[in-house]
Amino acid sequence: MKKGIHPENYRFVVFKDMSNDEVFITKSTINTKETIELDGTTYPLVKVEISNTSHPFFTGKAKLVDTAGRVDKFLSRYGKRNTK
Repeated sequence: MKKGIHPENYRFVVFKDMSNDEVFITKSTINTKETIELDGTTYPLVKVEISNTSHPFFTGKAKLVDTAGRVDKFLSRYGKRNTK
């Protein structure tokens, strides 16, 4: 490993999965303004949308996330091309 290129300010940080409220603690250098109290200790808090506790690869449950009807828009635009 090269000397002097790695950060020195590692600290314990809580990551919270917002889809299922699962929390885990790990060391990180990420900057955050929010904090959370866990087991009587205050930690910096990072909110994430998906983690290993909610990702379909790890849970085995597939979720179709259709934001703003993109699948319907695609099907209406290109889905009927081969019907001739």
